[in-house]
Amino acid sequence: MSGIYIHIPFCKQACHYCDFHFSTSMKKKDEMVLALAKEIAVRKPFDSAQGDNIIETIYFGGGTPSVLSNDEINFLISEVYKNYKVVENPEITLEANPDDLSAERIFELSKSPINRLSIGIQSFYEEDLKMMNRAHNSEEAKKCLEEATKYFDNISLDLIYGIPGMSDEMWRQNIQTALDFGIPHISSYALTVEPKTALSKLIQTGKVAEPQDEVASNHFLILVEMLQKNGFIHYELSNFGKENYFSKNNSAYWLGKKYIGIGPSAHSYDGEKRGWNIANNSLYLKAIQNDELPIETEVLTISDRYNEYIMTGLRTIWGVSLDRIEKEFGSEYLNYLLAQSQKFLNDDLLSIENNILKPTPKGKFLTDGIASDLFYLNLDE
Repeated sequence: MSGIYIHIPFCKQACHYCDFHFSTSMKKKDEMVLALAKEIAVRKPFDSAQGDNIIETIYFGGGTPSVLSNDEINFLISEVYKNYKVVENPEITLEANPDDLSAERIFELSKSPINRLSIGIQSFYEEDLKMMNRAHNSEEAKKCLEEATKYFDNISLDLIYGIPGMSDEMWRQNIQTALDFGIPHISSYALTVEPKTALSKLIQTGKVAEPQDEVASNHFLILVEMLQKNGFIHYELSNFGKENYFSKNNSAYWLGKKYIGIGPSAHSYDGEKRGWNIANNSLYLKAIQNDELPIETEVLTISDRYNEYIMTGLRTIWGVSLDRIEKEFGSEYLNYLLAQSQKFLNDDLLSIENNILKPTPKGKFLTDGIASDLFYLNLDE
């Protein structure tokens, strides 16, 4: 089973914190849609070499995929069906921003093959949205959820915590607003300052305060507590879902399943090799039009695969299976992992139950740092 991720590299405007690949110019949008369709077809023989890939998820990410028209989205979905075997009821997700989700648009989408919306709310407070340079306002955020919940059952929304000036009470209210709409899935991330972003410059010039780790850590604990009290399962570090509402697309990444990335900057994984498309719209278009795949690949070493499993396993409810470590990577890796884990076990940041290594509630916010301490460097090189 595989998933297909389609990267739509356009946004109406640049959010101050974002370092994803996108363009704010829509000039090449029509050209790009045709190129994406062509890559879907061209990739078919390449991916078929890995066996008969059956597609169970299709995910439109970006950028802002909702800048495409419904006809363009439906066209790309039809190209996937034309070129691949697809399961009977695939999860088909569209990332969307509130300013693109008018009542009419949501109704039209509900008649399309899209069956899951992932909505970039980020905050329900006007001052936060302005500081992040989001294209929507607070009223649009609420209005779009009001409409979306009439037609879609499977909705996820994004919220950002650790925003400078956001009190614990404001953060609680953000979460409560999402809960009041009956949303079954929430993805939530700490505001991070990426190099070369507008946010980085605003902080350097003193126009915006720097996010504080202590505030973010506290917001994370509030998030976990409130969502778990409301029946959400904390199934990945940044993701919370009601039962049967986990993201199938993202869970496939975390469980090490194969996926095909279509579009500029999109990544692919076939179980042994990782590939990534060029992160440049013009060069991507030129390559596709010349019948070339603008992709670089690397064969993952045993250490690479071990490190990826540690990183993804510790972030999820499924943890890291010590049996799998020994079976797939050998006793040398298992012994190394146990030795490196000892200090975290002693400090009650990790635990082992049923031969599964997992962060404790105390260790969850520190997961990425703990994982990097468990990585094995160059063992097999």
